[in-house]
Amino acid sequence: MKDHVKENAPFHIVYWIAAILGVIMLQYLVAGVEQTARVPYSEFAQYLQDGRIEEVSISDQFIRGKLTSPLPDGETRFITTRVDPAFAADLEKYGVKFSGEVENTFLRDFLSWVVPTALFIGVWFFLIRRMMGGAAGGGLMQVGKSRAKVYVESDTKITFDDVAGVDEAKDELKEIVAFLKDPADYGRLGGRLPKGILLVGPPGTGKTLLAKAIAGEAKVPFFSISGSEFVEMFVGVGAARVRDLFEQARARAPAIIFIDELDALGRARGVGPLGGGHDEKEQTLNQLLAELDGFDSSTGLVLLAATNRPEILDPALLRAGRFDRQILVDRPDKVGRVQILNVHLKKAKIAAEVNPETLAELTPGFTGADLANLVNEATLLATRRGADAVSMDDFTRAVERIVAGLEKRNRLLNPKEREVVAYHEMGHALVAMSLPGSDRVHKVSIIPRGVGALGYTIQRPTEDRFLMTREELQNKMAVLLGGRAAEWVVYNHLSTGAADDLVKVTDIARAMVTRYGMSDTLGHVALDREQQTFLAPTGPMAAPAQHDYGEKTADAIDAEVRTIVDQAFERTVALLKERRDLLERTAKALLAKETLDEADLVDISKEVAALGRANAAE
Repeated sequence: MKDHVKENAPFHIVYWIAAILGVIMLQYLVAGVEQTARVPYSEFAQYLQDGRIEEVSISDQFIRGKLTSPLPDGETRFITTRVDPAFAADLEKYGVKFSGEVENTFLRDFLSWVVPTALFIGVWFFLIRRMMGGAAGGGLMQVGKSRAKVYVESDTKITFDDVAGVDEAKDELKEIVAFLKDPADYGRLGGRLPKGILLVGPPGTGKTLLAKAIAGEAKVPFFSISGSEFVEMFVGVGAARVRDLFEQARARAPAIIFIDELDALGRARGVGPLGGGHDEKEQTLNQLLAELDGFDSSTGLVLLAATNRPEILDPALLRAGRFDRQILVDRPDKVGRVQILNVHLKKAKIAAEVNPETLAELTPGFTGADLANLVNEATLLATRRGADAVSMDDFTRAVERIVAGLEKRNRLLNPKEREVVAYHEMGHALVAMSLPGSDRVHKVSIIPRGVGALGYTIQRPTEDRFLMTREELQNKMAVLLGGRAAEWVVYNHLSTGAADDLVKVTDIARAMVTRYGMSDTLGHVALDREQQTFLAPTGPMAAPAQHDYGEKTADAIDAEVRTIVDQAFERTVALLKERRDLLERTAKALLAKETLDEADLVDISKEVAALGRANAAE
């Protein structure tokens, strides 16, 4: 009730001002009604001579009085305006009827104080409105109000049919929909819905889309807010917004509260030199913890949150009774990518030759957002060339643009540099074709792309891989070193073109030694602990995060990494020397055509296979 009064306080002031102005106008009208007959001053002088005036009251400008006998209109009281006696005598001499006149300055006097007052009140209201944030309610007077966007089912218009590639996560979330549709039946055996459900996974995998789909399926209000919107420069504002958010949701239960980017709000407390109990973020987190403890999930209120940094969340958030359940929304596999592509391909005009299975093979590691972007890029490419439908070639070019970057045909290389780049890229391709288990080479080009790539070799995996053996990692290193080895074989010197390849090779070798125990010298020990995060690179190319070993061990690790890389380089050089003639011919062909696509690479691949069989026979 107090809040209601405070919100309406400006309107009460307006009512008071209107009432005061009304009283003033009423007094003015009443004063006009009470005025008796106005008589000219000349008649007043005649009445005075005739003895008809009983009494008078004299002011600076007016003479008010009472007559002994009424006037023809029945009035006995009169008022007249004073006139200079000398001037009045002159007028009487010539028989002129005269009367004084006083300028009516009421309106001017009234406006002289009303206009400044109204202007002041107007400025005051304008400032109050600005402080209150206008209709949005986001200003100083309402900083404690929740900024959550509220969607009803008609606004969401998203169901589980719009979410593909995350079947396991959808199955986990379907029981929430069943509970929200019929809470009484769902809890008939005494069970309760988890208070909080945390969606974790890499960016772009569909966590927010899943949350909206739950609201669309259950047809309940959906309160969506980002974790960063709770935090302000004013201490206590975040906690107030948390309280207001839960109050709004309770009033509209059953409902779903969705907090995106929970890590902005739920970072572990007390970490770092600035961590303290009075920090604004900590107060906001404490209020969220209190609200999680305070609400009953049987009322139909469900809290969903999403994050791609679960490793930094406060442990108190993840305990049982708060965020009871964590659901992984991971990168889709090939089947999942096909499902996602089918959803997005419905929105575009696709040529008959486009096969979602083939596109899924071209896009290992792509998230749902990446695939949506792929379809959009391919559609734009087809539109740009004036096509009637999006062809497979448009999708291939879109993949290359996303993976390798935009073509830079105006970046002119001198003939020597083009030749070095051609040998470098064909070195990658020939090594990949020669080693068993390597991904198939899809395209080789010496057209510059992106920021610093002077050429590129695209390999297409035949299937999703989740484990790699030591031999496969060694082969991967050999492929990465193929460009550098080709330069060494042909020119007997090295260039800066293999800088990125060396970084990747070194990361793989270090991971083999410190994380996978693949070193004969150091044995089967894990010397580095991998940080569990969805934002950093994963797999054998991810850099180690933490370690606890001595300097001697560090020296041994460096030596072993160097040995592994050197062995891989020597192996690659030997392999290319055996195929020197083929390297020369394919590099010249690449120089002539600038790009060798999959059809051009088929014959080269057959020739590489024949050389491999011949070398094995020897």
